[in-house]
Amino acid sequence: MKDESGFRGFPRECVQFYEKLAKNNSKAWFDAHKDDFEAYVMAPARSFVYAMGKRLSQITPGVVADPRVNKSIFRPYRDTRFSNDKRPYKTHLGIFFWVGPLAKMDCPGYYFHLEPPVVMLGVGNHCFSKEILELYREAVVDPDQGPALMKALQAIRNKGNYEIGIRHYKKVPRGYDKDHPNADLLLFNGLTAAYQTSIPPELHSGDFVEYAFARFSEMRPIVDWLLHMISRPKP
Repeated sequence: MKDESGFRGFPRECVQFYEKLAKNNSKAWFDAHKDDFEAYVMAPARSFVYAMGKRLSQITPGVVADPRVNKSIFRPYRDTRFSNDKRPYKTHLGIFFWVGPLAKMDCPGYYFHLEPPVVMLGVGNHCFSKEILELYREAVVDPDQGPALMKALQAIRNKGNYEIGIRHYKKVPRGYDKDHPNADLLLFNGLTAAYQTSIPPELHSGDFVEYAFARFSEMRPIVDWLLHMISRPKP
């Protein structure tokens, strides 16, 4: 597939930027290195969004790939209002491609995370809102959707070493059968699959699109299942 996005990988300077930011997390340092942030982080990130979005659209029609900050590219600033940790900047780059009829964070999608020395590729919905959590629980015990979810998870496990999550609760929620075959999934407050690795050499070349796409494709059954869950008419 011809890459018309201009994406040639995330340069090594991108990794170095985050390594240095982790040691100098202050507004003064960031302001002094804004040109580096634009050249080595934001410019390749925008190209990656375009290239990856084109590729993902072949397996997930309607996927949103918007190369703006606070759209597919997460903002670099931390929300410190309710945290004792007042460091102002995230020490990672996060990019999200979502699909579905709801607000971005209520939809499933594909996620890229660079935080030296690792890269993480994930799919799904990291944290359900209250309404989506209830939809999820009902789907887990549904006689049709429940088995479909188990089939999707098994398909992912058969493909490779992917971590399924996210288990959060200690007890099956009130009103649900603790002996249900899918009871373990009722302890989740999000549904994801993830692949984490040390930074691969492909990150620094245009080959990273295919590297990420191959893993996104293998984890796609979770995206398909969640998309069906949020899109089906309510009874």
